[in-house]
Amino acid sequence: MLLELVTGQRAIDFSRLEDEDDVLLLDHVKKLEREKRLDAIVDCNLKKDYDCQEVETMIQVALLCTQASPEDRPSMSEVVRMLEGEGLAEKWEEWQQVEVNRRHEYERMQFRRFDWGDDSVYNQEAIELSGGR
Repeated sequence: MLLELVTGQRAIDFSRLEDEDDVLLLDHVKKLEREKRLDAIVDCNLKKDYDCQEVETMIQVALLCTQASPEDRPSMSEVVRMLEGEGLAEKWEEWQQVEVNRRHEYERMQFRRFDWGDDSVYNQEAIELSGGR
């Protein structure tokens, strides 16, 4: 909900497919945050009438609240403290490291999935020789 408030966009928006691959607001914001494009995240109706540091804090807290594992998400009391300026830097640093590791693992899995080695060529020939079923 916090991401929807900051961006002025819906959580799922298929119209984004015209410009990019991210249908989910979460993926869209993560990408823009990695690129340090906060201006592209914030609702354009605000016409740059906002405090950049406050927006960055809100985005970081929102992303911490969207972690896949519920155990990793901050409690509401932690969210309040982070919005007040306590403990966000440590949690954010930890989350970024986890995200980097997750992205690297995903990229390795994608590489392995499409790495057609010699064995797969051999198996392909065997399939072709076996004929239709």
